[in-house]
Amino acid sequence: MPDPSLWVLVLIIILALGFGVVNGFNDAANAIATVIGTRVLSPRRAIVMAAIFNMAGAATGTAVAHTIGKGILVEGAISYQTIIAALAAVIIWTSLATYYGLPVSLTHGFIAALAAAGIALAGTGAVNWAKLGQVMSAVVSAPVLGFIGGFALMVSLLWLFRKSLPARVRVIFGNLQVLSAAFMAYSHGKNDGQMPIGIITMALVSAGYASWDHIPWWVIIISALAISSGMAVGGWRVIKTLGLKVTTLRPVNGFAAEVSAATVIEAASLLGIPVSTTHCISSSIMGVGSTQRFSAVRWGIARNIVTAWIITFPICGGLGYLLASLLGLL
Repeated sequence: MPDPSLWVLVLIIILALGFGVVNGFNDAANAIATVIGTRVLSPRRAIVMAAIFNMAGAATGTAVAHTIGKGILVEGAISYQTIIAALAAVIIWTSLATYYGLPVSLTHGFIAALAAAGIALAGTGAVNWAKLGQVMSAVVSAPVLGFIGGFALMVSLLWLFRKSLPARVRVIFGNLQVLSAAFMAYSHGKNDGQMPIGIITMALVSAGYASWDHIPWWVIIISALAISSGMAVGGWRVIKTLGLKVTTLRPVNGFAAEVSAATVIEAASLLGIPVSTTHCISSSIMGVGSTQRFSAVRWGIARNIVTAWIITFPICGGLGYLLASLLGLL
């Protein structure tokens, strides 16, 4: 008779892939929202491009996967129950937020849910508070850097091309934005795209089927495919919010927003710090829009986005704690 734990492992892998699909609905859609919003690429071409570069990012660095898989909870607190509870919590919340077109952070939602699930089953000693504090500091610093970077880069570009004809600027940055969108998709794969990889590997290591020294290639491939499929099927609601509703975007605006956001994400990836593509690109778009005039940004929509960021932590944490407690009774 098959080992029951094997079926639980299969369930976790399925949930992690579901997490990847939901990531594609929301976080990954942010990576291509601006290039679609400026109409430089059609949705179909943007999705194909993003799928390729997202997989490239996922394959060229796994520092964030290590942080997610073995940095938030201490080794003894990682169990099937904590992983399942955290996955279910973030899938429930992100599906609801995506339905209403709200960009939220799956990264931080999962971290909050995982930490709360660990506390529910093993007490406060289950959490690696130093690493969690490092992640939480990035919740503030990454969007601030994205806003400042977007604003500063946009001001610089406006000054450099102040004597150029608008048509010429549109052609130049129409081409450049394809590159910046590819950079954005690559950086997403190297950071947010690491989430399913870290989750599946965490489960495999717990079951004795893998080690953190050698993450199986099939884990990287199926995780990237899950994110890409979610982006293709359900990402349009979030794309419309960021690409069309926050502010009016032209190719030069999209280029500035993508470069500043992707640079912040890439730097965090090299340090192994999980950050949110949602937070970085949203704040960069706000920074770019603010260079036109303060009223150019639709601050009502921006407020809704920021509110969704904030409530993600208590909602996912509460769901993670509740689900883990229920699983603990079993």
